[in-house]
Amino acid sequence: MARAEVLRGVSWLLGTVREVREETAQARTLVLDVPGWPGHRAGQHVDVRLTAADGYTAVRSYSVASAAGADVELTVVEVDGGEVSPYLVRSLAVGTVLELRGPLGGWFVWHPDGGQPVQLVAGGSGVVPLMAMLRTRERLRDSTPMRLLYSVRDPDAALYTAELERLGRAAAGPQVRCFWTRRPPTGAPRRARLGAADLAAATWEPALVPTVFVCGPTGFVEAVTGLLVGLGHEPGRIRTERFGGGGEP
Repeated sequence: MARAEVLRGVSWLLGTVREVREETAQARTLVLDVPGWPGHRAGQHVDVRLTAADGYTAVRSYSVASAAGADVELTVVEVDGGEVSPYLVRSLAVGTVLELRGPLGGWFVWHPDGGQPVQLVAGGSGVVPLMAMLRTRERLRDSTPMRLLYSVRDPDAALYTAELERLGRAAAGPQVRCFWTRRPPTGAPRRARLGAADLAAATWEPALVPTVFVCGPTGFVEAVTGLLVGLGHEPGRIRTERFGGGGEP
């Protein structure tokens, strides 16, 4: 179904920024109060529309970072030269009203379905919708076996560091593995890019028939998906979400 057809039945809502949390020097999370919000599923996204004084509008899509059933949270990473993200990261104040359309997306979503293993693979800010899945699992006290493989250039760019460490330490928590592609923390190895051996060592084996979610830049997603299929994962069980930029696994 074409995106335009899907959007015809989705209304614009007004959301008020209740809280702003700094995630990194280039990223922040916006916590929104959205009257009339119908609820979202882990992995969905929203469109955000900004309108200038002269009537010019810009619309950008952002993944919902919060657990299903929780308030709307959007984590925005600043894009150099962008029209929208610099304002949301640098200038937006608590109390500002934003126009939102959503939740959107029905394929790249997760909810507990009986304990089938789930593998999450993130490149950079592609961790945002996967974080919603991890948070949903925790919120529901679900026991689905879940692993996250997070490829990020360095600790300064990593999102949700403390929370991921806490989740990974929990007795029944998910397994969390980080691969550092440029500047690793002291004592950690550097990986210029993820290879088949890295994926084989850090992800569920194909024989367990996991559902796999891969999110990140287009080049990253395509490369990782190809490697996973080469390792024996069923293509139909790999769900992908991608955004602009090349990226490498």
